[in-house]
Amino acid sequence: MDMDLAKQTNQYLTFVLAEEIFALDITSVREVLEMTTVTRIPRTPEFMRGVINLRGHAVPVVDMRLKFGLPKTEATVNTCIIIVEVEVEGEETVLGALVDSVREVVEMPAEDIEPAPRMGTSVDTRFIRGIGKQDAQFVIILDIDKVFSADELALARSVCESEKDLAAAAG
Repeated sequence: MDMDLAKQTNQYLTFVLAEEIFALDITSVREVLEMTTVTRIPRTPEFMRGVINLRGHAVPVVDMRLKFGLPKTEATVNTCIIIVEVEVEGEETVLGALVDSVREVVEMPAEDIEPAPRMGTSVDTRFIRGIGKQDAQFVIILDIDKVFSADELALARSVCESEKDLAAAAG
């Protein structure tokens, strides 16, 4: 391993799903929004909660709990939507990730991050970049580009296109 890479410190946005702490590389995060009205789109997978209007653009929102096989996210005062950029097969898509709450941005040196375990987490380990530690708690670091399949991202893009078409027809 390159010595500079080993000393590299990465920043992660930490958030909570079902009392487990997860993290996303801060470079994939655009912004964090308070919970807002999500418009349901018919005939989409259950984890695709719908779309939100983000400065005039339809952005698909994914319930991260449902995506990971957990119970549906119930809206509370702490519920947030993390706007992320996801890249699959060279295509970039902007999505909203619905989470229980956002904690903070933390720095973790690369040498403090262990590979994903083979079992024992509620999340498919293909989605996990590694496991870090914050205070006395484990933090599951997600690889956002692997959380969604190319088909799911194509569906998200088509949902946005449908919303644009409907808005244009209504306007």
